[in-house]
Amino acid sequence: MAVSTRIAIVAVGDRLRHDDGIGGAVLTRLRERAAARPLPPGTTLTECDGDPGHLADLWESAELAVVIESAHKGTGHPGRVHRLDLGRRELREPDGLGPRGLGAAVELARELDRLPDHLVAYAVEAEDLSQGGGLSEAVAATVAGLAARVEDDIVRHRTAAAGAPARQGGKDPSASRGS
Repeated sequence: MAVSTRIAIVAVGDRLRHDDGIGGAVLTRLRERAAARPLPPGTTLTECDGDPGHLADLWESAELAVVIESAHKGTGHPGRVHRLDLGRRELREPDGLGPRGLGAAVELARELDRLPDHLVAYAVEAEDLSQGGGLSEAVAATVAGLAARVEDDIVRHRTAAAGAPARQGGKDPSASRGS
């Protein structure tokens, strides 16, 4: 059984496949920012290859899980960020979720009773998924803003957990659902 985690930030992807490393780049930025503004106790930053079982282990017992990954190229909008926000109710309803293995991970976690209480997923449309390091210019331009959005998700979660009103669940109106 996995160690209890209050907030799990998970980067899905491969840093050696250009834009597939977006999640890892965001984690790097979050670690840099944490030197000046520490993340809340119990927050983990982890990279994952996207295996559904591994994802389920990483977010098991989390109150908030944030997943960051690339969306397949060919969409014509490299660097566009999509945000999916699922609260407890939405996570427990089967509906064939979008980005890559995320749907399979949610289905497996549901079966194993390892769902987080709240899941936020970011998918960044890729320009280059070929082998090699470094992000394309369009995707690299999203790193700082995406790290800030993840920090905002953490603040919203902590505010809601403290009993103050905060939006939870549903779809972010500023982004599309799938990739």
